[in-house]
Amino acid sequence: MFETDEWKAAFILNKKPAPKAVPELNTVLRLIAQRGGFLARKGDGEPGVKSIWLGMQDVAVFVEGLRYARQAGWI
Repeated sequence: MFETDEWKAAFILNKKPAPKAVPELNTVLRLIAQRGGFLARKGDGEPGVKSIWLGMQDVAVFVEGLRYARQAGWI
């Protein structure tokens, strides 16, 4: 569902080490939602559309910058 750069960005933005294998979809969605304000407490349930949307905006901007840096030869 997510490109490699996207799920890795979700881990980086949340200051968590990215796994070598592709993580489960729910793990990535929860990390993205945390960027959008989801607190991920024990009793919170699953994140809503708004927190996923807001977090995905952060991830998309990060990925765009990453790809530009690669294209420019900075990394």
